[in-house]
Amino acid sequence: MLAGNKSTLAIESVITRAYESKHFKAVGFFAIHLANFRYGICQPEATMMGWHYGEVKARIIRRGSHTAPFSMEIDAGKIADAVRDARYAPNQEQNEFFGFCQPEFLKLVKASSIFWVAAEEGFENSSYILQFDVGPRVRLIGFRLSGRKGDHHHDPSTLRDLWMEADAFYEVLERWRYGFEAEWFATPKLEDSDAW
Repeated sequence: MLAGNKSTLAIESVITRAYESKHFKAVGFFAIHLANFRYGICQPEATMMGWHYGEVKARIIRRGSHTAPFSMEIDAGKIADAVRDARYAPNQEQNEFFGFCQPEFLKLVKASSIFWVAAEEGFENSSYILQFDVGPRVRLIGFRLSGRKGDHHHDPSTLRDLWMEADAFYEVLERWRYGFEAEWFATPKLEDSDAW
């Protein structure tokens, strides 16, 4: 299933196996396309779909709340590296991030839920997507990690910085949500004990 347009924003998913459990929901793949670049792995059993489904629903409910004072920062790469450094790099306690000390910055990032998807939260191939609600628009910053040992920064060749109307963004989320629900309801369910 594909909701949206790959040249701007699209969510692509496939259910390989469906489960009765609302927690598991299904096994399959979930990928996000930003400006013709794919984040996530398109393989039949890449991820459990329950987390992605729940996150899309939560983003729709929290529309307009994904805000941060640094959302207008011109350089998307600086934003990508700042959120990674503050969260994962060692010895960052004394550093400032867009005028905030590390604990304040991390609190702000968490409270505003700007991480839409992150590699350690059920997303694959070291992909991250940040979402900012900026008035009537949404800014999406997608990137993958460089892959160099000890480097917490993004790979510049994978960086995408997309601005779009908020109505168009949330419409893509809604279309994917309802399409996924229809596909899940139509797919025969396995017992939850078969999920592993």
